[in-house]
Amino acid sequence: MTDLNPSNHSFHKANSRGYFDFGWLKTNHSFSFGNYFNPERIHFGALRVLNDDWIAPGMGFGTHPHDNMEIVTIPWLGSLAHKDSMGNVEVIKKGEVQIMSAGTGITHSEFNASNSESAEIFQIWVLPKIRGIKPRYGQKQFPKEGRENSFQLIVSPNGNDASPTGPVWINQDAYFSLADLKKGTSIQYNKFNSENWIYIFIMSGEMQIGNQNLLRRDGIGLMDNSNSWIAKDDSEILVIEIPSL
Repeated sequence: MTDLNPSNHSFHKANSRGYFDFGWLKTNHSFSFGNYFNPERIHFGALRVLNDDWIAPGMGFGTHPHDNMEIVTIPWLGSLAHKDSMGNVEVIKKGEVQIMSAGTGITHSEFNASNSESAEIFQIWVLPKIRGIKPRYGQKQFPKEGRENSFQLIVSPNGNDASPTGPVWINQDAYFSLADLKKGTSIQYNKFNSENWIYIFIMSGEMQIGNQNLLRRDGIGLMDNSNSWIAKDDSEILVIEIPSL
């Protein structure tokens, strides 16, 4: 197992993230967002935001605007009610992925769809490849068996939102993959673009990447990758391959 070079990776412990408790919302920010500002964590390449949110029953984000941003939402627990200015009224559930290209501008709201159970979501923002495009919306379910001890591609620049299989489309040369790994599994990630960087987020479990051990909700950004990754426990991970900008 090769030691990671300190000059070409960024390690973010879960407890080093920005954290705020608003009562109805408990939120962790891997990168500067809202009231959290860290000059050393503005972005990682084109990856601008990775928020880990807990939302109380029946609560959520009222109508608010976005423009020129690619927004990916992955429910971790429960479901999210979505409504936007493009006319989309949807419920996003665990196992599904939502993407919006805000483009020239949209407004939308997001609420916990349950009045009795909490919801948890990951929301990721990516800087767009082309600014000022027509706003668009995509949502798709990804069966869990498609990522057992392997990478399941969920977002790509070659995706087709209308297709029942394959990834959703993003306006950037970025690729998102999920993997559910059994303890002891060794896996190698092969980049789609050799010039891209990789950000790995441990949704659950424990992983070893090079000489670095990562626990639940830890993240690590790699500028290159020559290592196999080993699941030290049953683990679920999100891999974001992103242009370095």
